[in-house]
This record gives sequence, C-alpha cells and structure tokens, in this order.
Amino acid sequence: MLRVFAALCAGTWVLLASLLASPAAFAQGRLEAQYEATLAGIPVGKGAWTIDISDDQFSASAFGGTSGLLKTFASGSGTGAAQGRVVNGFPVATNYSASTTTSKKTEAIHMVLANGTVKEYGIEPDPPVDPDRIPVTEAHRRGVFDPMTGSMLRVPGTSDPLSPEACRTGAAIFDGRMRYDLKLDFKRMETVKAEKGYRGPVVVCAVYFSPVSGYIPDRAVIKYLTAQRNIEIAFAPVAGTRLLVPFRMIIPTPLGTAMLEATQFVTQATPPRVAKTN
Repeated sequence: MLRVFAALCAGTWVLLASLLASPAAFAQGRLEAQYEATLAGIPVGKGAWTIDISDDQFSASAFGGTSGLLKTFASGSGTGAAQGRVVNGFPVATNYSASTTTSKKTEAIHMVLANGTVKEYGIEPDPPVDPDRIPVTEAHRRGVFDPMTGSMLRVPGTSDPLSPEACRTGAAIFDGRMRYDLKLDFKRMETVKAEKGYRGPVVVCAVYFSPVSGYIPDRAVIKYLTAQRNIEIAFAPVAGTRLLVPFRMIIPTPLGTAMLEATQFVTQATPPRVAKTN
C-alpha cells in the first residue's frame, strides 16, 4: 500500500507566494520541497523534490526513504528523476528513471520518451513473469506521462491557475511496469502553510485510479485503490510558471490514513534569459 501511495504521488517515495499578478510574464521557475509521510498520524518517511524549469528545458529529481517506526520493520529508500524539453511553457519528458532499495533487493527503472510515446524502457533486474499480469501493449505506451512529470498539473490560459478548472482533467501514466489513468475532479479550495516557504491557497482535487495494463487483477491493493473515492491531492503553484504540483496527498488505507505533506515548499520565478547583443 505504501509503495502505491508513493507511486501515485510522483512515481517516487517522495513529492512563496502565489503566482505573479501577470503569470504569463515568466516561463521559468524553481521548486525545492521537502515532504513527510505519515500513516495513521505516525511518521513513516521523509523525502525531497526539486524542479528546475528554464525557457526550453526542465529537470526534476526526488529522493526519500522510510523513517521512524516503519524503518524498524521495513527499511527502504528510493530516487526518481525526469528531464526533457519545455514546450509552450510546459514540461515534456524525454527521460525518466527511478530506483528503490529495500533490505531484500534493489530495482531500477528507466524510460526514454518522445512526445508522449515510450520509445524504450526496462527494469533491472528483470521481474519474474506472471501469467496473470495484463500485458502492456504498444498502444498503451502512447500518449502517456512518466509518474513524475504526470504529477505536475498544466493549466493553460492566462487566468489564475489556482481555480476549480485546474482539477477538471486527467492523465495517462506509465511507470515502467504499469499503465494506469488518473482522473481528477474539483473538491475545494484551501489555505496552507509550510514550515518554510509557501503560505497561500491550494486547489484540492479528488483523484480516481483506473488500472489499464501491467497489473495483476486479483491483487488486493489494485482492487482497493480502484474502489477508492476519497483519495485527494492539494496542489500548489510553482512560481513563474503555470504548473501546479502536489503539496499534500491523502489516501485512506486499511491501516489508517496515509498522508504525504510538504514541510518545506520554497519556489521562485526565474526571469527569462535575455539574448546577448553586440
């Protein structure tokens, strides 16, 4: 359950003010965020997420691991990274990688993408073949996002991106093993306050999980997440862009409420580069 909780947030263990009065004035920004994961109110993990967006390229990286009581029973850590181009102000990934390490094994995933189509991907070591797993077809690897880029909401237009309209969307995700859809719907507006950095409004979206391929239908966790109607994510802005990223995520579980929330969310706009003249 915790593994899927992390994957839905950004495909990894993890995840200042609102946008400028004229948000279209910039197309670049940076985010440095730190998160804490809790289960039934008990700290179980910590992580960090960094995003850099320039006028034509972007990079994002995350890392995290178990902490507190959970570390006593199941120590683990993970990393994730995505890089690519910026098209019309929004990130389009060309590479994605993720790795997880537990006391029993280490697993690494890599993907190469072109305009939303997965051109190459692999898992090391090769996972065991399970005849019950629904195959991932070539069609399932078209028109998709990697988990990290897919966790960033792109809000077109010039109006305030923090609005109910931001939630009326969805995303097709391929994480190197499973292809699934995430559908969002508006729930409410809130005000949040990180221990360091962002203080201001967020838009809270309901999230509905729908597996497509690469999964085993009889798995209890798949059935549970598919039936859930109380998963939600609170999105906050990356200054200087029209991107919203998770500030907080909540998933009800049989063991209690799982929550991932930013303790630090420092974001700033970067002025566009000015071409040199002689």
